[in-house]
Amino acid sequence: MVDYELLKKIVEAPGVSGYEFLGVRDVVVEAFKPYVDEIKVDKLGNVIAHKKGNGPKVMLAAHMDQIGLMVTHIEKNGFLRVAPVGGIDPRTLIAQRFKVWIGKDEFIYGVGGSVPPHIQKPEERTKAPTWEQVFIDIGAESKEEAEEMGVKIGTIITWDGRLERLGKHRLVSIAFDDRIAVYTLVKAAQELGETDADIYFVATVQEEVGLRGAKVSAFGIDPDYGFAIDVTIAADVPGTPEHKQVTQLGKGTAIKIMDRSVICHPTIIRWMEELAKKYEIPYQWDILLGGGTDAGAIHLNKAGVPTGAISVPARYIHSNAEVVDGRDVDAGVKLMAKVLEHITELEI
Repeated sequence: MVDYELLKKIVEAPGVSGYEFLGVRDVVVEAFKPYVDEIKVDKLGNVIAHKKGNGPKVMLAAHMDQIGLMVTHIEKNGFLRVAPVGGIDPRTLIAQRFKVWIGKDEFIYGVGGSVPPHIQKPEERTKAPTWEQVFIDIGAESKEEAEEMGVKIGTIITWDGRLERLGKHRLVSIAFDDRIAVYTLVKAAQELGETDADIYFVATVQEEVGLRGAKVSAFGIDPDYGFAIDVTIAADVPGTPEHKQVTQLGKGTAIKIMDRSVICHPTIIRWMEELAKKYEIPYQWDILLGGGTDAGAIHLNKAGVPTGAISVPARYIHSNAEVVDGRDVDAGVKLMAKVLEHITELEI
C-alpha cells in the first residue's frame, strides 16, 4: 500500500530542473537516511544514497527534477513572460494556478493567461496558444511592483498542484514524473532484504533537459549494472486504440524493452520477467517510441553498462494532474527490491 504521507512530501516539494535545491533535494535526503550507509550530494546536485556491499556495483536512478517555467521578461504592466524548462505544452498553462518561487520555501501565486477567446478572431480560436501568447499574472500592476514582490529574470515557476486520492486505487498529483519513481527508490531501499550487492540509489537532476544528472553520476559510480525508474504513457483513455495505449493503469509495473534513449539489455529484460513471475508481481511491457529515461545515459557510461528499467504507467504526463495507480507503484517497489536481492545471480 502506498505510503501517502511520504509520497505527498516528495511530489509536492519544488524542484524544477537545475533548481532541485529549492525543496525536493532535502526531502529526498531525509527519506533515504534510515535505509543506507551514507549519502552525498555531488557537484551537479544528484543525491547518491549508498548501501554498502561486497557484490556487484548496482546503480538505481530516478530523476527528482520536474518540468516548470522560468521568467524571461517582466512587462511594464507586471505580467511575466516565461519559457519552458522541460517539455511543456503551452495549452496546459491557461487558467491554471502557479507558484512563483522567490526563494527557498517562499513563493507567491500566479495565474496562467492568454488573450480571451471571446475577443479573438474566429481563425485564432481554432489554434493552440504559442509561447508568445501566454503569460503569468501575479497581480502586479507594474514591473516595479513585480520586482518588489521578489520576481527576477530567471525566477522559477511550478504549477500549484497537490497529491489527492482518485477513486479506490488511483492517485492524482503534480510531478509524478518522476517523483513517483523517486518514491519507488526510497521504498525499495526500505523493503530490501538480504543482498551482497553494493547499491547506489540515485535521485538524479536535470533529466527533463537531457539526462544530465544520470550521465555524471553514472560516470562517478561506474556501476556493473544500471536500472532506471521513470513514468511511461498510459493512454488507456477513450479514443485510443489498444495497440497504441503503451500501458494501462492497474495492470502492474511496466518492464521496459525500449524507448527513444535506450534498448534495454535483453538478458536483463527476461531475467526481470522471471523474477516477476516467481514472486507473482503483476507486470506489463513498456515500448515507448517517444521520450527517454535515465537509462539512456547510464547504459552509455564509459565502456557500456548492462541496463534495465521499469516504468510507472501514468496518464496525462507533463501536466499538473498526472494520474497513477497505487497497485502499479507497489508492484514496482517489490520488483526492484527483488532485483537487488537476486542481482548476484544475474549472468551477462
